[in-house]
Amino acid sequence: MADKTKMKKHFLSNKAKEGLTGYLFISPWLIGLLLFTIYPMFSSLYYSMTDFDILNKESFIGLRNYINIFTDDPRFRKSVAVTFKYTFFQVPLKLGFALFVAMLFKSNRRGVNLYRSLYYLPSIFGGNIAIAIMWRQIMGRNGAVNAILKSLGLITTAKSWIASPNTALGSLILLSVWQFGSPMLIFLAGLKQIPQSYYEAASIDGAGGLKKFLHITLPSLSPIIFYNFLMQTIGSFMSFTQSYIVTGGGPVDSTLMYALYIYDTGFTNYHMGYASALSWIALIVVGIITAIIFKTSNYWVFYESKAE
Repeated sequence: MADKTKMKKHFLSNKAKEGLTGYLFISPWLIGLLLFTIYPMFSSLYYSMTDFDILNKESFIGLRNYINIFTDDPRFRKSVAVTFKYTFFQVPLKLGFALFVAMLFKSNRRGVNLYRSLYYLPSIFGGNIAIAIMWRQIMGRNGAVNAILKSLGLITTAKSWIASPNTALGSLILLSVWQFGSPMLIFLAGLKQIPQSYYEAASIDGAGGLKKFLHITLPSLSPIIFYNFLMQTIGSFMSFTQSYIVTGGGPVDSTLMYALYIYDTGFTNYHMGYASALSWIALIVVGIITAIIFKTSNYWVFYESKAE
């Protein structure tokens, strides 16, 4: 009996040492999570209920920031409208174009790997400030877009596509769609996982290319579409660099993304408490949209494991 007790204590001691070793290995990540994620989140929640301008000590005002946001802030409503409009057009266009290119590149033809790499490059550099500045020049009055359209005879007078409220947001959407490389590679990986036997069976039944795409490719690819759709939707709500560098939120707030409005409020106007409240509203809205996407996925996402 004593030997069993001794063995049990020794076993528990070894388990405790293994657990301690594991915590030591993850401690850098754990400390980083606490210091740079958890603590800032709860700090911003507190500051969202204060009048805080960074320079002076905050004063607690309860829910006044939130009330002012919803009742007396036209720029808040404008930034929400712009962000939703941007997301509504940008996400489907980007995913549609990424899937189209992935379909072209799924074969193992000569030189395909080179083209895949070239098409992926915009996604690597797309969020870069230098690329945003370059895009501002391309879409400007003396940019390449006007030169091409003039050479084709489509326009006679050059215009700045980012200086007009009617076209500025479209220019940013086009910039985002150009960065389709990341979802393209994910689609490409998904396409390679679809068994070729599905297409062979469909060919025997006389199905054409369109029917194969609609009834085999899209259902089999639906989990990948779901993942890309979710990530791109969340990313579009956090879009900042394009509107900040290319248009500065203008003209007349036509490209005032929500993230840019938070930045302007907190770091330009020094209303950090108000900006914190805006951030928490964004977190809640994105959380609700994410939950809706997950809920609706039951009706259009097909998993083979569930079918079995």
